[in-house]
Amino acid sequence: MLTSTTAALKPADVEKKWIVIDAEDAVLGRLASYIAMRLRGKHLPTYTPHTDSGDYIIVINAEKVHLTGKKENEIFYWHTGHPGGVKQRTLGQLLNGKYPERVLTKAVERMMPKESPLARGQMTNLRIYAGTAHPHEAQQPEVVDFKSLNAKNARRA
Repeated sequence: MLTSTTAALKPADVEKKWIVIDAEDAVLGRLASYIAMRLRGKHLPTYTPHTDSGDYIIVINAEKVHLTGKKENEIFYWHTGHPGGVKQRTLGQLLNGKYPERVLTKAVERMMPKESPLARGQMTNLRIYAGTAHPHEAQQPEVVDFKSLNAKNARRA
């Protein structure tokens, strides 16, 4: 009889890498899915669900992310708490607004496990910047060419 044991990764055994992803002309949903997978550590053979084994991820050019279909006209509603306080904005308005990186942040956040202290901790490993500059050069991050992984990852003209 063959028995095997699965080793559970301990937090002390985790080796995290720093990764830079350029979001220019990348499709939003595919990029968010890839980032969520890397944040959780599911790309590693040593993935352990209860341990933060993911990487640190830096995303640049978040303002230039691409939406497919008619998603630019998708409307998000919220209520201020006051009478008649229903507000709305389209996804296109959010991308062209003051904080375009929040669109990608929310997309990744919604792909993480819900109501989990572990997921909240893993989200702190994500850094998103609207422009090309980031203050993490000292960590010597590795550049991942997300758009070359699959032809569908980049916007087609």
